[in-house]
Amino acid sequence: MKINVKLNDMKYRLDVYQTINIFYNSLDIEFVEDNWDFYISIDEQSLTVKNDKESIEYVFENDLSNKENIKNAIFKHFTEYTSKVMPWGTLVGIRPSKIALTLMNEGKDDECIIDYFHKHFYTRRDKAELCINIAKIERKLVNKEQKTISVYIGMPFCPTRCLYCSFTSNPIESCKSVIGPYLSSLKYEIEETAKYIKKKNLAIQCVYFGGGTPTSVNDEQFEKIMQDIYNSFVKESEIKEFTVECGRPDSITLSKLESMKKYKVDRISINPQTMNDDTLKLIGRNHSVSEVIDKFNLARERGLDNINMDMIIGLPGEGINHIIKTIDDITKLSPDSITVHGMSVKRGSRLHENMINNVNLSVADQKELNLMYEKTVDLAERLNMKPYYMYRQKNMVGNMENVGYSVKGKEGLYNIQMIEEKQTIIACGADAITKIVFLDENRIERHGNVKDVREYINRVEEMVTKKMNLLNTLY
Repeated sequence: MKINVKLNDMKYRLDVYQTINIFYNSLDIEFVEDNWDFYISIDEQSLTVKNDKESIEYVFENDLSNKENIKNAIFKHFTEYTSKVMPWGTLVGIRPSKIALTLMNEGKDDECIIDYFHKHFYTRRDKAELCINIAKIERKLVNKEQKTISVYIGMPFCPTRCLYCSFTSNPIESCKSVIGPYLSSLKYEIEETAKYIKKKNLAIQCVYFGGGTPTSVNDEQFEKIMQDIYNSFVKESEIKEFTVECGRPDSITLSKLESMKKYKVDRISINPQTMNDDTLKLIGRNHSVSEVIDKFNLARERGLDNINMDMIIGLPGEGINHIIKTIDDITKLSPDSITVHGMSVKRGSRLHENMINNVNLSVADQKELNLMYEKTVDLAERLNMKPYYMYRQKNMVGNMENVGYSVKGKEGLYNIQMIEEKQTIIACGADAITKIVFLDENRIERHGNVKDVREYINRVEEMVTKKMNLLNTLY
């Protein structure tokens, strides 16, 4: 199914597309000359939307930019046409808290910032307040030192590939022949990166071991790579945070938890996504709710006292009752932080393939999605947590956001630095992206390692050389 739009001035095509897409992000939007569903006519002072039943004119406000006027007029029209309440308004950027932080630094108070969000983007008050609350935390924690960095290590293997996933993650059972060579290549990159950091006298704030699923390899392999990471980045550094994204409960073992304690990991993530067994099966995760609970409790017993849990709003087949169960189960576990994700329909995922092939995967309507998000805010309050970081993605179901909540003092520092892009992050592993931040110039340069695991193994020396050459432009 698609929507045909006729537009009189194609230089505004992207603005028109992005705004309509807020309301119809699972459909194709095509610009045509004939057989249109909507005809949008833009002049210097107004915008007119026609369909087969009516023609409505929207007069522009003089103190807004042309693009803002266009987006606001289209947003107003489709809000009335679809009867959908879209809390973020016309905002499509992935870091809306930056707007609040900028205004805050200009001396604007909370009410002025809320008014700004509403006037320029039609953003609902509670979302503007969320941006303000996060910006207040970011102002204290965002990096300000050029030579303070973080390190990311990527493990591109998972127990299975989830329905919604588009990352370079390889099912572990079909990749056993390359795991050993991959870990050897990763060890080489880790050691060369550590030499560079030491040579340039850089200070490591955070180490983040993610993926994929770092714990998808066997106990012996995990122990060895943890030892490599510890010896290279943690042992002789005064780091603030060492995180391992355990992710999938079915990959967590007692041995791996003991390795994490041994090598000074102080933050882990155990990610159920949902606490409903029927949904877990549908999205391709091989663990049960009871296994989530067991592995969480096992981690607590081993002394891991900073545990994050992820959940996703908008999973296929889930409604408000599913979310209530997930929230109740997570409340009983009482993690130290939670990350609430809105489901994003990514082009490289099986979910996207199913949608374009009209496979019946029901997703809650906008009204129910809004209620589901409100329940997660209640969950954070129950657990005495505050929001500390946020980002948005393209094609998110319900046009919502991803929010990290934590109890005081357990904020994920790496998450803040990664999202706000004020700190250089040196990355190791297949498909790992190094981000070099030139603070004085407000500029970022990136180096991405090759995605394919076998290519990475064959070209790791080349990847390291290119990364170091780019880092040398700053350090």
